[in-house]
Amino acid sequence: MINSTQVSYFKLVAYFDTGVFKYLYFMIVMSLYMLIVCANLLLIVVICMNRSLHEPMYLFLCSLFVNELFGSTGLFPFLLVQILSDIHTVSPSFCFLQIFSVHVYANVELFTLAIMSYDRYLAICYPLQYNTRMTSNKVAVLVASVWLFCVLHIVVVISLSVTLQLCGNTIQKVYCDNYPIVKLACFDTTVNNIYGLVYMFTLFFGLIVLILYSYVRILKVCYSGSKQTRQKAVSTCTPHLASLINFSFGCFFEIVQSRFDMSSVPMMLRIFLSLYFLTCQPIFNPLMYGLQMSKLRSLCKSLIYG
Repeated sequence: MINSTQVSYFKLVAYFDTGVFKYLYFMIVMSLYMLIVCANLLLIVVICMNRSLHEPMYLFLCSLFVNELFGSTGLFPFLLVQILSDIHTVSPSFCFLQIFSVHVYANVELFTLAIMSYDRYLAICYPLQYNTRMTSNKVAVLVASVWLFCVLHIVVVISLSVTLQLCGNTIQKVYCDNYPIVKLACFDTTVNNIYGLVYMFTLFFGLIVLILYSYVRILKVCYSGSKQTRQKAVSTCTPHLASLINFSFGCFFEIVQSRFDMSSVPMMLRIFLSLYFLTCQPIFNPLMYGLQMSKLRSLCKSLIYG
């Protein structure tokens, strides 16, 4: 047992020897990371450079794309180093830094998607009042509030975890995560658990209620409205719903793997499921929005092809 108020390193035991194939995995992960960076940066630049896109929906998208870059950068460079390394260890300080970036990413993603669903609700259900209800100042306040709140929340989570006495240093994943470290604690983790449960059953479910309410109202308007209203709803809500469902599946996989014994599941599948919401969502969003939204798609083409 490691008497560890002070562990000197954490071991990531989900890695296994891949021999010469590690260079192939390195190239695949590197290519995916570069694709994520290029795709998200392209859309951020397009939105920032074109004043015609300085509307609430596109500003929320810009925040979403910035978050994809933030979360990816917290994961991919670390993965690339670990893939080529023979010893899969990480210092506590760097481990908690990665936990900070990954958890901020996940929280900002969910909050932003929830706000975007409310934005679509206002645009479709109250089109005449939309510009007065969703002003540029309100958008700026909402985006800043989401990032600030999520950062403060994760700072509290990490502060509670850092003070734990640990009786081990083994993390059953390919990257650092908070819950596996809490499970290593020697003594009572009631405070950590209570804080996590309160957060989940208040804000987390509050966001789900907001999303469900928004889409129930949108569906009611679509069924009772004109064909033009339905077409507008489909064109603007389809990429958002697809993104929301994709992210929800990723989070569900991660929660299940963290809370239940998955030893009977093949290691490669467990690794894929644990990385799904961190690797698929950052490339899924720019491709979905870039391809589905005609205005964004045409501006991207004009920027790329001149």
